Amino acid sequence: MPSSKPTSNAATNEPQDITVLSKSVKDADEVSSPPTKAPIHNDSPKQLAGIFARGLAMGAADIVPGVSGGTIALIAGIYERLIAALSSIGIDLWRDYRNQGGLQGLLAVWRAVDGTFLLCLVAGIATSLITFAGVIKYLLDYQPLLIWSFFFGLVVATVLLLLSEIKRWTLSRAGLFIVGMIAAVIISSMPALTGTPSLPYLFMSGALAICAMILPGISGSFILLLLGSYDTALAALHNFDLPIVITLVSGMVTGLLLFTKLLKWLLSHYYQGTLALLIGFIAGSLVKVWPWKVDALGGLSETASINVMPWQYPTGAHWLTTLSLIALGAVLVSLLSWWGRRSLQQRPLQ
Repeated sequence: MPSSKPTSNAATNEPQDITVLSKSVKDADEVSSPPTKAPIHNDSPKQLAGIFARGLAMGAADIVPGVSGGTIALIAGIYERLIAALSSIGIDLWRDYRNQGGLQGLLAVWRAVDGTFLLCLVAGIATSLITFAGVIKYLLDYQPLLIWSFFFGLVVATVLLLLSEIKRWTLSRAGLFIVGMIAAVIISSMPALTGTPSLPYLFMSGALAICAMILPGISGSFILLLLGSYDTALAALHNFDLPIVITLVSGMVTGLLLFTKLLKWLLSHYYQGTLALLIGFIAGSLVKVWPWKVDALGGLSETASINVMPWQYPTGAHWLTTLSLIALGAVLVSLLSWWGRRSLQQRPLQ
């Protein structure tokens, strides 16, 4: 069992980065004294541009009901850094500010929350939501087979890549994988609510959706769909309806601050078990992103949500198109994974 306390570099006597620490205990299940704050990073302009690009990918994924932005963050190598940064937001920041005060205090708070990283990532997500919301809604309405095929390949490749991260399978880890998979299948099979949501209801929907967005495999947009808030949220983004957007964002911020501290604790204490559970969530989401869907009457409409075999699809399987898009999704996520591993190796700390 590796040491449960943060180690120090012999030459500099500086504490290790939480990501480095977690990587060193991937085959262990417990760390009793995880670091309490995110490390300070010196990202180059090129790396910040890469973080923005990852935000674009996360935002595009979150628009699609059934695909999680957390999945993109995990495969892109920024998931642990994201959780560490978000979980550092709390009342302790006020103490950090008061210790120095003024501009120095604000800079101390900014460094404590890895503010530059979060700003670039959130800017990428917001840009993607504003830019691609209309495009993806059009594809979901008029070309569902194409977009679902692409994301199906993305999710399959993600599961296969992440399974190799489990260094040693145990009965408990296999059980957690199965639990995650079953939970995602059940959530994906729930009927959606209907009706016009109120602002308090949208606040609650946002809080629940952001918890799902940060979990790989569980789609925040699908939670909005289940709660009957998805169309309202998508229309508000597309039409810049500020009251609805502000309400949703407020709910998301509230849910995010409450949920990430728990998730950081799980990753710090039970890394491999938590990873197995998250992979199970992603695997279970394949039910939702299955490309060939029909409606209750066996035809194609906006309500098509019943999975069928490719040869049962009303217009035919379209093997060449669908398999090509599945392969494209798999290739892109493999490149994203390679980029994420390379970025982890090159990321500077101070």
